[in-house]
Amino acid sequence: MSQEQHNQLVSFIWNIANDVLVNDYNKGEYRKVILPMMVIRRLDAVLEPTKEVVMATKATLDKSGVLDQDVALCSAAGQAFCNKSPFTLKQLKARTNRQQLKLDFTAYLDGFSSNVLKIIEHFELRPQIEKLSNQGLLGMLIEKFVDPRINLSNQPILDDEGNVKLPALDNHSMGTVFEELLRRFNEENNVTEAGEHFTPRDIVELMADIAFIPVADKITDNTYLIYDGACGTGGILTKSEERINQLAKKANKKINTHIYGQEKQPETFATCQADLLIKGDGEEAPHIALGSTISEDGHSSMTFDFLISNPPFGTPWKKDLENWGYKDKKEITDTRFITTYKEDSEYSMVPNIGDPQMLFLANSVSKMKHTTEFGSRIVEVHNGSSLFTGNAGGGESNIRRYIIENDLLEAIVAMPEKMFYNTGIATFLWIVTNRKSKEREGKVQLIDATKLKSPLRKNLGEKNCEFTKDIRKQILKIYMDFKPCEECKIFDNEEFGYWEVVVDRPLRNEDGDIITDKKGKPKTDSKLRDKEQIPLTYEGGIEAFLQKEVYPYVPDAIIDIDSAVVGYELSFTKYFYKPAELRSIAEIKADIAAIEEDTDGLLNLILGE
Repeated sequence: MSQEQHNQLVSFIWNIANDVLVNDYNKGEYRKVILPMMVIRRLDAVLEPTKEVVMATKATLDKSGVLDQDVALCSAAGQAFCNKSPFTLKQLKARTNRQQLKLDFTAYLDGFSSNVLKIIEHFELRPQIEKLSNQGLLGMLIEKFVDPRINLSNQPILDDEGNVKLPALDNHSMGTVFEELLRRFNEENNVTEAGEHFTPRDIVELMADIAFIPVADKITDNTYLIYDGACGTGGILTKSEERINQLAKKANKKINTHIYGQEKQPETFATCQADLLIKGDGEEAPHIALGSTISEDGHSSMTFDFLISNPPFGTPWKKDLENWGYKDKKEITDTRFITTYKEDSEYSMVPNIGDPQMLFLANSVSKMKHTTEFGSRIVEVHNGSSLFTGNAGGGESNIRRYIIENDLLEAIVAMPEKMFYNTGIATFLWIVTNRKSKEREGKVQLIDATKLKSPLRKNLGEKNCEFTKDIRKQILKIYMDFKPCEECKIFDNEEFGYWEVVVDRPLRNEDGDIITDKKGKPKTDSKLRDKEQIPLTYEGGIEAFLQKEVYPYVPDAIIDIDSAVVGYELSFTKYFYKPAELRSIAEIKADIAAIEEDTDGLLNLILGE
């Protein structure tokens, strides 16, 4: 589906809300009706071609007294789901009696197989049926969704000559349409899903490229598990599965793939489930868990080959703390986030309560395979704060330290701003693996792709640029070449680390004399306390730094070297900053002269000269 076709479909469905619901629903309530109806119509459209066969099969089963019919009817439908009611939505639009339409529509919903009924429950559409019926809106709504000018099916609509009249709506495109509508509904109601940044197709394509292409030659006849802990409508999962199967086929390898994920928003979860059914992955649908990955880990005992995700960031995770039954994050005992590392038996990777993104990264790291030859690869989207927030010894810094000191961080890619639909902030791809190539051992690659972008003809929310296929190839080449260039710098792991030491000053009385405690040790002045960050790479270590950089200027400094804490930060600004060229004196003089000329002209005009 082209961008233009996508925009047309979104606009059409958006206008359904404005045309049908405007006088009887608040704009904040549109989603309660439009989103589930869109999914139901998609399921309905997929089942339309086999409806007669399903009804004939049902008649035979009824005659034989078979009660449990779902398996046989799904087989007749050629799908992982079915509808055993005698209706389709197109048939229902002809109902003129409101009461009869309500009864028939309810029977239509009840006719779906159990896997779809669960999906409908998550949308909570049924409470809306009475209101829609009473206001005479149900028939109008159905008629709009079966309009021949739109196609929500996964198959194209052809004209009489066999040409494509309306393109198929594949699974990722369906997710994108859903997410775009959800964004619009939220904007109209002044609601922002903080941290919920739906992943555009171009970024998904790049993530899949980075995840699989570098190890394509290592893929063997095997089973591979793909995981997304914040899967949304499943776009990343389905695209990732598609990409690894393409690469395997090209290499003449026979592989099995299984996708796993988790989503906490019921509507989004339901859409993901529906599209997995349509995709034919009925067996995969139970692999998607409902609930928060942080406090309700749906795959606690599993590890995965590939972990690809765009987790939420910038939104508080206090609710997760409550789900655990804790009042303070210090009470957390989950081994994904509290582990033993070096001398610390309670090494905490728990970040500030205001941002959960590093919890998702720690979760992914905890689900890596360590005993297989292939190991695991993680590709995750994070915002800039993941690179530097948190003091040494804090959760954010500790997860960075754990990843880097265990030589898991392969690369970070800085992406352009305004790449996402509902945020313009800078974002980064973290590439983590426990099977680095020899040349990458002990190294971290930083790629500045902020200038590698192509403008969109029309903005999609905040999104005003994209990664074209050629740009994705360029970024992938920079990554795989692993050579310094304008967009790429390579560093030793230690270059991102530092010791943080507390520098105290003695407390003095009014006469300037040092005040001591009962043991004769100088008391410290809390008002004069400072901290120093000493690079791990500083020649001679902490002591050498203090002798050269501190004691000459603060001779009375009180420093406990043994209390130094290790921290890690990654700063793209530091490594890629390019100061703007200063203008020449001649250019400045010319600008001043031009301003003076304009000013003189304006004064003459005012004075009438």
